[in-house]
Amino acid sequence: MVNSRIKDIVLLLVGSLILAFGLFNVHSFSGVTEGGTLGLTLLFEKLFTLSPSITAIVLNGACYLFGWRTLGKKFIIYSGVATGAFSLFYFIFELIGPLFPAIGDHRLLAALIGAVFVGVGVGLCVRAGGAPCGDDALAMSIHKLTGLGIRWVYLISDLTVLALSLFYIPIDKILYSLLTVTLSGQIIGIIEGFGKKKTKSKEQTNQEEKTEMCEENANNYLQNPEK
Repeated sequence: MVNSRIKDIVLLLVGSLILAFGLFNVHSFSGVTEGGTLGLTLLFEKLFTLSPSITAIVLNGACYLFGWRTLGKKFIIYSGVATGAFSLFYFIFELIGPLFPAIGDHRLLAALIGAVFVGVGVGLCVRAGGAPCGDDALAMSIHKLTGLGIRWVYLISDLTVLALSLFYIPIDKILYSLLTVTLSGQIIGIIEGFGKKKTKSKEQTNQEEKTEMCEENANNYLQNPEK
């Protein structure tokens, strides 16, 4: 149990480090990612002149509350670790300064590389059971409630936000954003499910046992009809 928790914490820290590195060194200079709660805060700012400093707290808080009710206390603790680690690592990268400042001039490259950093970073955190951002918490909750693959949950939610964002974001920027959120969502799903075996529900197991028993009884009767 202790070793499992240590492994989870390491995944959360590594995932948050990768996510912070990608968001600072790639996305903050290219500006192509507008999905999730970030996209919603910017949309609300344009439509209703509401400050993202307020809407981000409300939206992320609502997502974490939903996640806590759905995924439990452990999820909140792990999410706190992931969120705190992300903030710390992002602050450190700000002190270091940008490593690839010219990447903003190459949006296609930024979209592809940024998708890898976000996908791997968030994927490791989700695999450990935590959410570095509010929309990650929402995606994990919907995934658990519906059984829909988490990569598709990310894709649907991001596509919805991007479609709404066409109100104020140029179409070329939306296309790059569409590319990066699509790739990152798929990568998150791959990492979250890598190496995991599908488990059968209790009802499925009981039904299979009943079927095997009936088949066994039928075979015994056919072989020894007088018994």
